[in-house]
Amino acid sequence: MSSYIYFEDDGIKYLESTKKEYVDLCLCFCGIEVCKSSHSFGPAIREQYIIHYILDGKGIYKVGDKVYNLEKNQGFLICPGDLTYYEADNDDPWTYIWVAFNGIKSEQYLKYANLSHENLIFESNHKELLKDYVLDMLKINRMRNCDELRLQGLLYLFLSTISDSVDYNVSENKDLSYTLYIEKSIEFINNNFANNIKVTDIANYVGLNRSYLSSLFKKSLNLSPQEFLLSVRMNKAYELLKKLELSIGDVSRSVGYIDPLTFSKTFKKYSGYSPKQYRENLYKNNL
Repeated sequence: MSSYIYFEDDGIKYLESTKKEYVDLCLCFCGIEVCKSSHSFGPAIREQYIIHYILDGKGIYKVGDKVYNLEKNQGFLICPGDLTYYEADNDDPWTYIWVAFNGIKSEQYLKYANLSHENLIFESNHKELLKDYVLDMLKINRMRNCDELRLQGLLYLFLSTISDSVDYNVSENKDLSYTLYIEKSIEFINNNFANNIKVTDIANYVGLNRSYLSSLFKKSLNLSPQEFLLSVRMNKAYELLKKLELSIGDVSRSVGYIDPLTFSKTFKKYSGYSPKQYRENLYKNNL
C-alpha cells in the first residue's frame, strides 16, 4: 500500500504523506497553487499546523473577527482548532505554497519563527528558497526510507528559512528572546547533564556570554545556570539510587561526575545525606 498521495491538476500540485511515524515533527501534506480570482477555502477547522507563503498576488486571511490583507512575500499560519477562511483577490489572485505538519515540538519550532496563536503573520524575502523546498517535496513520488528522511529534512529547512527571516529585536521582543534562550539552555542541560558540561558550554550553545546567561536565568527562574544544572543532576541521582543494581560509581557517571567521591560530597551537600545513607533510608522506609 502506498504511503503517499499525489495529484496535479489545473494549477495545483499536492502531496500528502500517509505514513506519519515521526513524533517531534511530521510532514502531513504540502502543495503549490496558482489560485483563480476569488478562490477561497473555509470557513473550516484544520487538525494540523499549516503555513501558507504567498509567492505572487494578494488575498485575505480571516481568523475569528480578525482580517489580514496579505500580499507577495508574506505568509500566514493556521493553528489546529481555529476556524479560518482565506480568499484570493479578485483582480490579483495569489499564488502560494503550503506545508502542513504536526508533532510535539511544532509549537516550539514555530516560536523560533515568532509564530503562534497570537502572531499568525510573517514576512520572508527567501521566496525562491521556500518555493524550492516545497517543489523538492513534490518531486518525491516514492516513499522509501530515504524519501521519508528527505521529506523530513526539507520540512526542517523550510521552517529554518522562515525562522531566519525573523529579526529578533531585543528591545521590542525582550520577553520572547529571554524565553527562547532559557528554553534552549534547559533543552541543552536535559540532553547533556550526564556529560561533564559546565556553564560555559551552555552559554556557548545558545550564543551568549556566561554572565548574561546567568542574569537571564536569575530573572526567569531565580536560579543560576549552575544551580539549575545541579538540581537536574541531583533529581536524576535520586531516581537512579533507587536501583540497587547500580553502584554509586554508576550513578555518579550517569549524572555527569567522573569522580564518585566528588559526586558523593556534592550529593551530601545538596541532600544532607551521602548517597549510601540516602539509599539505606529509602529501603528502610520501603521507598
